[in-house]
Order: sequence, then C-alpha cells, then structure tokens
Amino acid sequence: MNFTDFVSAGVSVLADFDRDVAMAAGLSSGRVRDLARVHHTYFGPTQFTRKQRDALEAAHGLPVDQLVHIEKKLLAVEGAAERWRIRLDLVRHRGSYRALTKRIKRLIKQPVKPAPPSCKFSRSKAGMRTMILTYNERDLADLEHLLRKLIDADDPAAAQMAHTLIGILRDGKGIPKANFRPIILVPIADWARIQSGHADEVTLICTDGTTMTGAEYMEHEFGDILEVAAFHPQEGPVNLYYAERCANAKQKVMSKLLCPACAFPDCKHSAETTQTHHINAWRYGGMTNMDNLAELCPFHNGVNADNRQGPFGYIDNPNARIHWVAPNGTRVPMTTPGAMELLFD
Repeated sequence: MNFTDFVSAGVSVLADFDRDVAMAAGLSSGRVRDLARVHHTYFGPTQFTRKQRDALEAAHGLPVDQLVHIEKKLLAVEGAAERWRIRLDLVRHRGSYRALTKRIKRLIKQPVKPAPPSCKFSRSKAGMRTMILTYNERDLADLEHLLRKLIDADDPAAAQMAHTLIGILRDGKGIPKANFRPIILVPIADWARIQSGHADEVTLICTDGTTMTGAEYMEHEFGDILEVAAFHPQEGPVNLYYAERCANAKQKVMSKLLCPACAFPDCKHSAETTQTHHINAWRYGGMTNMDNLAELCPFHNGVNADNRQGPFGYIDNPNARIHWVAPNGTRVPMTTPGAMELLFD
C-alpha cells in the first residue's frame, strides 16, 4: 500500500475489523476504540438497517479520520434516530476536516460552559511578563474598541495596544462603554419565538463579535430606529451599485452583516476592526457592489491573493456564501456565520 492508498482508505477497510488484531498490531487503545465505534455503526447490528445501508453507501470515499470524527461528535446526540439523521447528512459531506468540523458544529449544538473570570500573570522573562485576562465579552469588546481607536492603524497593533492599555490603567480614567449599534441578524422563525416569550432560547450575533440572547435584546435600550437589510437566499443582499473604489457607509454596514468577522479561518478580528475587501480586486475590474465585498482584518487584507495564486489563499463567495479558498483549492466557510448562513442554512 502506498501513501495515496493509505490516506484515501475509506469505510470499506473496516468491514472485517477485529479489536484483538488491532491491539496486537500496536494501535493505541484510543484509536482501537474509535475504529470499533465506526465499524459497529456501519457493519454492526441495528434497528435502522435502511439508514445504515444508505449511510454506508454515502460514506464510500470519505477518509476514516473524518468518519471517526463524526462518530465522536455524535456521542453527544440523544436518540438513535436523531443520530442517524445527522450522520446521513454528515457522510454526504466532501471537503476538508476543518469544513466538516464547522458543519458538525452547526448540526450538533453542544452547550459550552463559559470560562470563569480570571486574571493570570506569568513569571518574568528578559524583563517582560504576560497577562491573560478572561472576563465578560461585552466589557472586553469595549476595551478593544477603545484601544484600537487610540492607536495608529498603519502600524502593528499589538505593541501599541499594550502601551495604550498600561497608560489607561495608570491614569485611572476608566474605559467608556462602546456605542452599541442595533444591527441584529435573526431568522424569521427565531423572531417569532422572541415575540412569543421564548427569547432566552435564541442567540443573536452582533457585529462586534459578541452575542446576546433574545431576552437581552428585548431589554436593551435601542431607541426608536432600527436599520433593516434585505437578503435573498441565493443572491445575498439587495445590491447597491457603486462606481467608486471605496464602499459607501451603507455598503460597509451590509458587508459586516454578511461577514461579521474577518473571513480568514480562525482570525480573531470582529467586523468592528476589519477593512472592506474587494473579492475580485478593483485593479482587475472588480466592482464595489455587495456581491464583491467581504470583511478582512488589515493583515489578511494585505496578504490575500488578489490574483488567486498566492500562498495565503483568497476569498470567494459562491452562492453568496463567503469562503476562504486555500492554495490547494479547499473551500473553508467562515468561522463566524454571517447573515446568509444564519437566515438560510
């Protein structure tokens, strides 16, 4: 077996799986347990024989590691019927491990226990120390908003923000609350649940990267005016044509609704600190229209491959869903879902 055969081996290699043989071959007990779980799912006894047959057929060509990943995550799902429903969706997935993980997170909602507030300091090293602060997201979003407002955006941000933070702590002026803008994305079904008194069950995403429940939304003092943006399930937002290179204010707002954080995978910048990016570069004829805009942090906006040939990949938006495209062609959806994903996926 060559390496290509090894990495492309799918579910069929587990048809005659034997735990004792696997242990004797020196596999770790954890790996043996994972493979046994996949084998039992696709070749073991079950009441859902038709679903098992359909899943086995769909799973051909899916790497064993992805099958193991699916079965591990399905342990959190109650009810065999529901597990088979989700499994049939996931085994039809074709793409990267990262893209599969994002799909799993959308289908399997696992409660996340918030970390307790903490402030930790490292030991000194070459005259420097590290501070790690964990606190309420709203307060830290206010802090980040203030620090970024006080630094030079053309220079690296990290050192500037550190100096600025120490200055704020020493002069004792405190941190003002950031102006919270009421741009709320919520599917119509969730809106109905808020209005019917089930607001605590709904989580809303805000353009500074924080979240709030429907109940918190109802309690917030927003005033009398809310902005409204219309979206089409396939085409995205209603297009606002613009003949200048720089997006106008309304286009920037709508771009942040589509892209609430930097579109590069796992980037920590929310849309409040990003730049509006032309998916098809202006210099190559890309227009400043809503179907050609995305949000990127200053670093990723600079390294994005405008000619689609660079080592950092590039941004694209098939079917109005913004993706990062890796140099090998793999498409990775945004870490933070935007309006299209929240409303229609």
